[in-house]
Amino acid sequence: MKLLVAGLGGIGQRHVRNLRTLLGPEAEILAYRVRRDSPTLTDSLGVEPGAEVDEKYGLKVITDLDAALGEGPDAVLICNPSSLHLSIALKAAHAGAAMFVEKPLSNDLAGVAELVDLVESRRLVGLVGYQMRFHPGLRRAHELLEAGAIGRVVAVRIEVGEYLPGWHTYEDYRQMYASRADLGGGVVLSQIHELDYVYWLFGMPRRVFALGGHLTRLEVDVEDTASILLECTVDGRAIPVHVHQDYIQRPPSRTCEIIGDAGKILIDLRQVTLTVFGVEGTMTESTANPDFARNQLFLDEMTHFLACLEGRETPSVTIRDGARSLAIALAAKESIATGQVVELSQAGL
Repeated sequence: MKLLVAGLGGIGQRHVRNLRTLLGPEAEILAYRVRRDSPTLTDSLGVEPGAEVDEKYGLKVITDLDAALGEGPDAVLICNPSSLHLSIALKAAHAGAAMFVEKPLSNDLAGVAELVDLVESRRLVGLVGYQMRFHPGLRRAHELLEAGAIGRVVAVRIEVGEYLPGWHTYEDYRQMYASRADLGGGVVLSQIHELDYVYWLFGMPRRVFALGGHLTRLEVDVEDTASILLECTVDGRAIPVHVHQDYIQRPPSRTCEIIGDAGKILIDLRQVTLTVFGVEGTMTESTANPDFARNQLFLDEMTHFLACLEGRETPSVTIRDGARSLAIALAAKESIATGQVVELSQAGL
C-alpha cells in the first residue's frame, strides 16, 4: 500500500505514527510538505529533540504536489491547514485517489459541492477526520438514542472549552491555524467536532442562531467564543440544541447532556464517562474508562479508513457528511457576524 500524507504538523505526524503502528515499516508513506519548521512530536505533543520526522518514520518527502500525486498513491491523507484542504482534495479526486480529509473539510463552501460530486461519481473512498465519532461515550449515546432509552429527546446541552495557548506548547499560539483567519481558524471551525456529532445524533439542523466573537484577551484575529443554538428535528418535533465553544477555559471542559422525557444521558468526553438516569431520576447505567488513551480515537479512525480502502467497510463520515457539518459551522459563523437566524438548506449537500 502506498499512502501520501499532505502536511506534517501535529495531526499529520499523529496519523503517520499510527500508520506505522498499524501497517509496520513495509508500507510506503510519501509526505508532501513545503515547510520543514515543525518539530518531531510525540503522542502527547511533546517535542522529540534531534529527530527528523521523515527519517524517524521512513518517509519519502516530496515538495511538489503534482509530483507527489504522480507517484500513484492509493490514498491521500490531507492534514494541512483547513484553508488548504480543498485544493489538494480536488487534485487527489481528479487523480482518482482515495482520500482522508482532516476536519473541517474546508473553511468555506467554495468547491465543496464539486468535491462531493467527484468523489461520489467516481466512487472514491472518502473519509473526513471526525475522530470523536469513535468516542466510546458518544457511540454508547448513539445506541441509547436509537433504542429510545430516555424517551423523547427534548433538549441537548453541549460544552467544549480549552485554553488555546495550552493546545500546542511547542509553538506560539498566535501562529497556530486555530488563531488565524487566513488558515481557517476560529473556535467554531477548530472545535467543529461538537457540531458534527450533533448532526450525527440528531440530523441536519433547520435553523441556527449564534452569538460570540473575539471576547477574550487572546491575541487572535478570529472568534474565540461562540454560543450556538440549533433547531433540530427529532421524530417530527423541533428540539433546541445548545453548543458552547471557547478558547479560554481552565481547566478544560468537554461535556454533553441529552435530556429526554424518560431520563437523560450525561457524557464527560475528557474523562470518558457516561451516566444514564431513568424516568424517576435514578441512575440506570454508569461507565468509566480511566485508562482510555486519547490516541485510541485516532487509531480506531485510521483502522476504519484502512478497512475502507480494502473494501471491508464503508466510510462512517463521508465527504458529503463533512460538507454538511461544515455548512452548520459556517451558518453559525454567519449568524455571529449578522446577528440573524440562518436557515440551513441541504440543497447541493
